[in-house]
Amino acid sequence: MEDFFTIAVPITSIFIALPWLILHYVTKWKTAPKITQEDEGLLDELYSLSRRLEDRLTTVERIVAADNPDWKPGPSHISGPSAQSDDYLSRRN
Repeated sequence: MEDFFTIAVPITSIFIALPWLILHYVTKWKTAPKITQEDEGLLDELYSLSRRLEDRLTTVERIVAADNPDWKPGPSHISGPSAQSDDYLSRRN
């Protein structure tokens, strides 16, 4: 009886469980929502808008730097009071 389980479990795993698992996830993958043409157009529009805004910010930073030589642009990926110096916090109160 022990020999039967030693042979039956691996054979069942290889020929039934493994194909079922693969087919299950292939089906899930095929039924997953896909990006539509409208979504793709929106993404392209948002990308071009972000590029234009980045160009405008760069232009403003160049203008401010030309008017005020002591001004240094901060990190562009951080915004808000937490990104500013402690001097800002002391002046605010």
